[in-house]
Amino acid sequence: MKPWSRDEFTEKLRAIGQARYHDKHPFHRLMNDGRLSREQLQLWVANRFYYQKNIPIKDAILLSRCPDRAIRQKWIQRIHDHDGTETGPGGIDKWLRLAAATGVAPEELEDDRRLLPGVRYAVDAYVKFVETRPWVEGVASSLTELFSPNLMATRLAAFEEHYTWIDPEALAYFRSRLTQAPRDTDHGLGIVLDHCITRPEQERAAAALRFKCDLLWAQLDAIYHQCVTPTDGAAG
Repeated sequence: MKPWSRDEFTEKLRAIGQARYHDKHPFHRLMNDGRLSREQLQLWVANRFYYQKNIPIKDAILLSRCPDRAIRQKWIQRIHDHDGTETGPGGIDKWLRLAAATGVAPEELEDDRRLLPGVRYAVDAYVKFVETRPWVEGVASSLTELFSPNLMATRLAAFEEHYTWIDPEALAYFRSRLTQAPRDTDHGLGIVLDHCITRPEQERAAAALRFKCDLLWAQLDAIYHQCVTPTDGAAG
């Protein structure tokens, strides 16, 4: 099979997000419309934290398997972004602050007290995927960040409009991703375009991105079915 050109390959990857990214999930539609209760929002924040705290673990695994030093030198920034450094807090600390602002104590997140089995299964499957598949497919799976800035901008606006009981300063995580995600996307997409040059390699990269989209969707499915009644979701 003839490989796709770089432009064709890029469009194939973008089309996956347009069709499958979790911004279209009913739970997100309820969130963005301001229709979640405090308890529903707390459950989402608590369960999403399991994903947040596993992202630097996933990235550390990818670093350990990537043979290219130049890629490692840039990719390690993602770990700093989430874990934080001596000079400032990272995404995990910012998420704990968000949780506190919604009324969830940090220890409830850190000990997985509210974690749903479906969310644990999906996130663990993502870490295992990066651990076991070729490293460049792990990079391809990260390309959901192609679609993240729009989701974050919409989410931030929704929180500021509808959930005014949350301290605006606690929304720092969402604001930080507006700049971090495009930077990470440019780097990750360049890696995939440079290293996936045969049609089979390109198709495996596309499959990795579809897999990641499905995992994000599955997390929201678990949360949605736990706390949203048919009446809540009827107009979603």
